[in-house]
Amino acid sequence: MRRPASITDLPDMLALFPLSRALLLPQTHRPLNIFEPRFVELVDDALAGNRLIGLIQPRDTDEEAPRGAVPLAPVGCIGRLVHFEEQEENRYLIILEGVCRFEPVEELAVATPYRQARISTQKYAADFTPDLGAETVDRARLVNVLRDYADFAQIEVDWEEVEETGTGDLVNLAAMLSPYGAREKQALLEAATLNERAETLIALAEMEMARARTGAVLQ
Repeated sequence: MRRPASITDLPDMLALFPLSRALLLPQTHRPLNIFEPRFVELVDDALAGNRLIGLIQPRDTDEEAPRGAVPLAPVGCIGRLVHFEEQEENRYLIILEGVCRFEPVEELAVATPYRQARISTQKYAADFTPDLGAETVDRARLVNVLRDYADFAQIEVDWEEVEETGTGDLVNLAAMLSPYGAREKQALLEAATLNERAETLIALAEMEMARARTGAVLQ
């Protein structure tokens, strides 16, 4: 049950947790409240097994966690269950640690109430290298845009803590905490490099602020 160190440590099959607008990136942590029986069983099985869960967004639906075989995004992120607390009435509070992105290859016919799929992680071996490419990020520009956006959206930010945060962690945390919709979150997940993710963050923030200034409606 140790943390996987490379894609060779990852399984070929994975339990899926379809959840809209819930972004998990490699090297980050995400808390989740688990209360639906199908996902409670998923957590129980993960705790008894390899502790790995595939967080992935559903497509073409406004539901947060749709039932049935709704289409899924082409890329998700494997999360390792690193903390859990049992709550009242068959609930869990869990924390997932982002391990590596994956692509669902083939959904499996299973008896479990949650979905499972055969997966591929071949494209994402670099997810195991923290801060890979962080030196290419224009940190000063990113921080300036984040400051402008925080003022625009009236978000309180501890800027001293931001200054002490490494560039890779800053990009990923800003992406996970960003208030965007499912499509934008998916673009941030699929960004090939840290620099591409940072540029996507900058573009999204600048577009939203520009639309607000001109009175345009966000499509």
